[in-house]
Amino acid sequence: MKPTVYPRLKEQVYRTVLSNGLTVMVVPRPGFSRKLAYFVTDYGSVHRKFRLEGQEYEVPAGIAHYLEHKMFDLPDRDVSGELAKLGANVNAFTSYDMTAYYFSCTENFEPCLKLLLEFVSTPYFTEESVRKEQGIIDQEIGMNADAPDSRIFELLMEGMFREHEIRVPILGTRETIREITPELLHTCHRAFYTPGNMMLCVVGDVEPDRVEALALAVLGAEPAAVGEKHPMASEEMTCPTPYREERMEVAMPMFQLGFKCRCPEKGEAAVRREVIGDLAAEALFGESSELYLRLYEQGLIDGSFGGGFETVDGCAMLTCGGDSDDPKALQEAILEQGAVLAKKGIPEEAFLRMKRSAMGRRIRDLDSFDSTCFRLCAYHFSDFDYMEFPRVYEAVTAGEVQAFLGEVIRRENSSLAVIAPIT
Repeated sequence: MKPTVYPRLKEQVYRTVLSNGLTVMVVPRPGFSRKLAYFVTDYGSVHRKFRLEGQEYEVPAGIAHYLEHKMFDLPDRDVSGELAKLGANVNAFTSYDMTAYYFSCTENFEPCLKLLLEFVSTPYFTEESVRKEQGIIDQEIGMNADAPDSRIFELLMEGMFREHEIRVPILGTRETIREITPELLHTCHRAFYTPGNMMLCVVGDVEPDRVEALALAVLGAEPAAVGEKHPMASEEMTCPTPYREERMEVAMPMFQLGFKCRCPEKGEAAVRREVIGDLAAEALFGESSELYLRLYEQGLIDGSFGGGFETVDGCAMLTCGGDSDDPKALQEAILEQGAVLAKKGIPEEAFLRMKRSAMGRRIRDLDSFDSTCFRLCAYHFSDFDYMEFPRVYEAVTAGEVQAFLGEVIRRENSSLAVIAPIT
């Protein structure tokens, strides 16, 4: 493996694509005792329709998360226990558009990496274990439904989107998880847990060539077919439901406000759009913005308020949320300030200061092993080298952010979700 050097960031990344199709990246951290490995598949909860080897599939909602749970099963073995004995902390997560398995350790790195690659690449699903998992995930769904922080985001997605799979919770529903069978789990694993659809990222004081050799030894050298995901349903920019409200046990109203955005393509253009969206959120309602200070003084927001730009495969949105006694008045204030910024623009000096601050936060995030691994993986699946982000930030102009605000901050693009106290 040969390194790519990024002088601006004082970073280097070793990368290669193995003969089996797996992308491997290693970020050296000489002298650090901690080591972190992410083994990630470009497959999440929204990818329910796909083609594999000429056959069409539509699988139940929640199956990507269900599969994540089941991958820790190996015949007559306790994967988590084995990793714990080796001194590793292991975990996993499923998002809307990817699934990651990861561990950190200070010793026994190679045995831990070998086990990670082994259990994620080995499907083992029995009727009994799949039925047992239904009860566990059913409880998780119930807890999620009772958690205001989770429920309010689901409310917002239901209000913003007509057809996109983001409308459906990552966990699925109590009905859909009962449709999941060992055969369907095997199909999804065969489609998306193949090296050509995956990435291995390691951060720490390790030998890149040893990581490459271990991956080939465990996964083999031969490529396999990858499932072809169906494109997400195209969406109009208007939101189908402008306002949704539920009542739960909360001390004061919680809200999430979303503005639907044009979906970016992959590659550098998409990352540029993301940077523009992040800067637009900072200019509109960031902590140093005129609006934030005014809303705080008026008591419409508190320290819980925040937001940003988010993308999921096939959709994008600008969101903000927190606690407020009057979410509707807050929405009106944001719409009004968005129109002002879209008309007058952002002063150049303020824009440059905001851009330097935003880029500085990203650079500082590289000190975090977890943030580095996550971002390298996520941006790789979006066809972009994450370490090139300073160049994108430098190229974005105040005029682009102004145009974005004019395009996005519109009443018809917005949806407001509120969880109000039970009275």
